[in-house]
Amino acid sequence: MEVKVSFDSDGILSRVEARGHAGSEPLGSNPACAAATVLLRTAYETLSSTPGVEASGKAPSPGDLHFVVKHYPAGLVQRLRGIGDFLLVGLSSVEREYPGKIHVIIDGERRK
Repeated sequence: MEVKVSFDSDGILSRVEARGHAGSEPLGSNPACAAATVLLRTAYETLSSTPGVEASGKAPSPGDLHFVVKHYPAGLVQRLRGIGDFLLVGLSSVEREYPGKIHVIIDGERRK
């Protein structure tokens, strides 16, 4: 699974694109993929349910999830930075625990 994460100039999560399946196991039976999916969906649901935040997302098929933050009030910058931090810490943990299964790319730079 490859997860591309982008941040805006305020350090706010602005775009996420996740593609692929984390491994050769059948869909639904891979803990790395399940963990990353739960983190991504939780981040999106938290963003999109925050009053004043305009976000849109879709998961058109298994292994394909995208979301974009289009607008947010200036007063929510700290909260939204926290959501981005949560997502990166979680994805980094999955990436470390399951080497080669999850690849996180931040603003075009692949993490090592």
